[in-house]
Amino acid sequence: MARGQREPMPGLYPVTFGEIELLRDLDRQDGWVLSKDGVPQSYVDLQDPTFLEFEYVRLMADVIDLLAEGPLSCLHVGGGACTIPRYVAATRPGSRHIVIEPDGLLVDLVREQLNLRSVPKLKVIVDGGREGTAKIWDASADLVVLDAFSGATMPVELATAEYMGDIARVLRPPGTLLINLADGKGLAFARRLLATVTAAFGHVALMAEPGIMRGRRFGNLIVAASRTTLPLDLLSRRAAGGLTQARCVHGEALTNFVAGAAPINDGDPVLAPVPPPAVFG
Repeated sequence: MARGQREPMPGLYPVTFGEIELLRDLDRQDGWVLSKDGVPQSYVDLQDPTFLEFEYVRLMADVIDLLAEGPLSCLHVGGGACTIPRYVAATRPGSRHIVIEPDGLLVDLVREQLNLRSVPKLKVIVDGGREGTAKIWDASADLVVLDAFSGATMPVELATAEYMGDIARVLRPPGTLLINLADGKGLAFARRLLATVTAAFGHVALMAEPGIMRGRRFGNLIVAASRTTLPLDLLSRRAAGGLTQARCVHGEALTNFVAGAAPINDGDPVLAPVPPPAVFG
């Protein structure tokens, strides 16, 4: 541990919306998993924030690494252990971060146990995703990362056309949006979310492990979107070069994937998919 940094204590911690468990990674001295209701939410290595344990987080990092060089102004909707803010702070010194997280006790836990104070230029807004985003200035962010879950389920109110419009307001050209979503057999929710995103952003790509992309098993998919351009060729190569040889779908293939799915609007009777019990059992 760094001098002055307190050793985290594994165990169960009450937070505003339930209970969090901190688990030590037995394979890495400074690796920690933050889990809620048996679902791993975040992984951080306190001494090496560039180490990313979860494959879907690596896919998000691939997109970030291909953005124009230099510090970024970032908005993160969903806090957890702040894995991506830590990564960006390490790889792009001088970046600024606003994190929107509705669970204030979770923020306190991460600050005290997982050394959140070590991340420079980070501000936390304790609020809901939509309410917090509404407080952000127009054209103030280079990157928006939407990674908000209630357990293993993405809140539907963060997947609507109205909210995508507010994210578009916050991004300044050539700003990039990254979304982490989870879906399973048939990918019906993913298709509707992609229809929603493509209506707001002209350039969109979808990345996931092949088995998840085919709808054969439940898991995480990453959406990258911009109103200008995305480095699609480089992104496809990076995704395919990872441990899981993920696919990157864009252009005509993405149009075929969406296949007439309707965008999600506020008030639509849409249920976000819930993983089968065996996924985290």
